[in-house]
Amino acid sequence: MPPTALTARALLLDMDGTLVNSDAVVERIWRRWAERHGLAGDEVMKVVHGRQGHASMAVLLPHRPVEHNLADNARMLAEETADVDGVVEIPGAGAFLRALRGLPHALVTSADVALSTARMAAAGLDLPDIRVTAESVGASKPDPEGFLKGAAELGVAPADCLVFEDSGAGIAAGRAAGMRVVGVGPRAWVHKPDVMVNDLTQVRPEQAQDGTIQVHIG
Repeated sequence: MPPTALTARALLLDMDGTLVNSDAVVERIWRRWAERHGLAGDEVMKVVHGRQGHASMAVLLPHRPVEHNLADNARMLAEETADVDGVVEIPGAGAFLRALRGLPHALVTSADVALSTARMAAAGLDLPDIRVTAESVGASKPDPEGFLKGAAELGVAPADCLVFEDSGAGIAAGRAAGMRVVGVGPRAWVHKPDVMVNDLTQVRPEQAQDGTIQVHIG
């Protein structure tokens, strides 16, 4: 990919798969869940990235009552929060977040407060001051609510925001919010984001003289 530069007024950052590699935990937890429900683990893994747990369950077990999904989700969130074995930063994430200090940005994650705090700490990453978590929204990605809330918190128009995402659900949410999307890592390729990077070592944000953020990619 040739070097390019994107201009934005705020950056909205997914967590899992974008800042933090939590695939080892997600695989352990969700494959156990798949086995309990007689589902193929590989098929379950195609659905769960980027969504809140109960939203994934609604896709995978469409006839199960919502309250069962919510109860199951609460148990699984507790499991995931306690299990940080193998959770590491995506290459370049620490430097990327340090470069964003003082610039408008927010975390927009399908994890709840406890899980996002545990995973960012396990990866050695500082949490952004502004965070939109599972508790903040009524609808999971691919609904755009989380990204729209992040933009509103920062006081920036959606069209002036740049989203960093790895999953199909997250990329769809960013697009539905009217935002440009930088896809991070191999999961993002198939969903055709506006720009692709292998990891965050390929991204350099800096403040321009007019106050915008110039994001150099490549």
